[in-house]
Amino acid sequence: MKKIFAITGTINYLLVIFLNAFTDLGHKIIIQNTIFKIYDGDTQIVLTAIVNALIILPFILVFSPTGFLADRFPKNEIMKYGALFAVFITLGITYAYYNSNFFLAFTLTFLLAFQSAIYGPAKYGYIKELVGEKFISSGNGAVQAVTTIAILGGMLFYTVLFEMMLDSAFTTKEDILALIAPLGWLLVVGSVIQFLLATKLPNKMPKKSQKKFQLNRYIKGEYLRKNMKIVTRKKEILEAIIALSLFWSISQVVLAVFGEYAKSELDVTNTIYIQGVMMLAGIGMVIGSILSAYFSKYFINTGLVVIGAGGITVLVFMIPFATSITTMAMIFGTFGVFSGFIMVPLNAKIQSLSPRVHLGTILAGNNFIQNIFMFTSLVLTTLFAFYGVEAEYLIDAMVLVGIVLTIVLIKRYFLMSIWATMELLLSLRYKFIYIGLENIPNSKGVLLLGNHISWLDWLILQLPIQRRINFMMDKEIYNWKGFHYFFKLGETIPVSKKASKDAFKEASSRLKNGKIVGIFPEGGITKDGNLGKFHRGYELISKEYDGVVIPFFIDGMFGSRWARYDGDEKGSIFKYFRRREVRVYFGEGLVKDVEVLELKRVVEGLSL
Repeated sequence: MKKIFAITGTINYLLVIFLNAFTDLGHKIIIQNTIFKIYDGDTQIVLTAIVNALIILPFILVFSPTGFLADRFPKNEIMKYGALFAVFITLGITYAYYNSNFFLAFTLTFLLAFQSAIYGPAKYGYIKELVGEKFISSGNGAVQAVTTIAILGGMLFYTVLFEMMLDSAFTTKEDILALIAPLGWLLVVGSVIQFLLATKLPNKMPKKSQKKFQLNRYIKGEYLRKNMKIVTRKKEILEAIIALSLFWSISQVVLAVFGEYAKSELDVTNTIYIQGVMMLAGIGMVIGSILSAYFSKYFINTGLVVIGAGGITVLVFMIPFATSITTMAMIFGTFGVFSGFIMVPLNAKIQSLSPRVHLGTILAGNNFIQNIFMFTSLVLTTLFAFYGVEAEYLIDAMVLVGIVLTIVLIKRYFLMSIWATMELLLSLRYKFIYIGLENIPNSKGVLLLGNHISWLDWLILQLPIQRRINFMMDKEIYNWKGFHYFFKLGETIPVSKKASKDAFKEASSRLKNGKIVGIFPEGGITKDGNLGKFHRGYELISKEYDGVVIPFFIDGMFGSRWARYDGDEKGSIFKYFRRREVRVYFGEGLVKDVEVLELKRVVEGLSL
């Protein structure tokens, strides 16, 4: 994460993102708090849902133009003029406040969202241009964290000021607007600063586009059909968009019904408590985004999204059982963490898979589809509330949506979710440092050869490598009940003493197909921490593959509970709070016919 801040323009860009979200959220919070103070029950749910729908609707209506703009013009220019547009909108909002015109203020929520809809594809497309493919996960993590912090700050800042400026004299929504009118000037100041910072953003568009926008084709829906074909062309992009859409649908419904639920079931009437609980969700989101970026430092860790989906489903299920605002706060905070696990990897994946020439269109399509899902969920929420359906039933419906989301993600990222779960658990006790990862090619066959120090060596080697390693392992272990399915899923190659040639023939075939094959030439885990005898079995692998031999050395696992000797972790209770540092060294590529003595010498020298 630190490296992206050294890139010119990153800090300025993140400040622009912060102020954009902070200002948008400020007006939304003022309107929502006004509704909360004046209305109760079904009316409150309906009006809250309408406010959220007004924010969502522009993203649906301007899908084709926003995609065109983000692909046709420099994204920094779009952000600059979008920020200028926000200055005029916030002036109109301030006028509405001072004139106690709730209808105008309510309507301008739509216009402010319209500005965000134009802004959106350029804002997210700029990440890839600014930080590059290498730091795309960290860039998304930073943007998500900053956006969430802005939302949190806006919720706290404007809610506290809102409560401070009210008195017992108000009876109508117009009275409230008159009392809090000076807050409008804060919105104006925020948008002005945002504009000034946006004028300083560097142009990162590599080549000027010659695209032209034809209004008649837009009106006829030709652009919509064409752009949807672009969005749906890659199956993994579409699946990621659908997954994000289901997640945001759940979030929107939960947020829409929470205020009324807390008021009727938990007897909470102070907006600071209501927004405070939502803030904890935001804090959790920041933590989840940072963790996602951390666990995606080597590649986009899509396994996290399965964990996130399962987590939010369980938490939504728990909401009706919460009996206090404190319990609800804990649920929402954890919900935020799991939300970060979903948003950061999936957004990074969409950006990574999108060709640069269509990046803006695909990101606009991402907004379009997500907001159709969210708009539909809010319409259903409004109808349910209008006909008196209790909030608890709406929450139950979102549990079912969460189950569907989890199933969809398991089908796509099941194996990655296993690796991600193991990595999360191991990170509690171990800190892994990898040296020489650049020696492993992104394609071609790779034969990994090195020392065997613990039962976790296979996992330690796999964690920083996106390509799956096909390990060779003893056939008796391969056939262990309860583990055989996972060994087979991981494409391990079983080796038996009676038929080892067949196993090495299979390894040769996989190397020819450009896969990574991992072998521990010692044939077993060391008992004294020293390198044992290297066996020549790997020499039976055919040299007729396009690739390299990469030596490795794992240092730091001897003495752990996963090694043959675990003396280092016996005795002290503090062992449970101390993270063990493990270093893994990957050497430069060796010739494919490297002899066993030379290989052992190279492996021994890696840690020196």
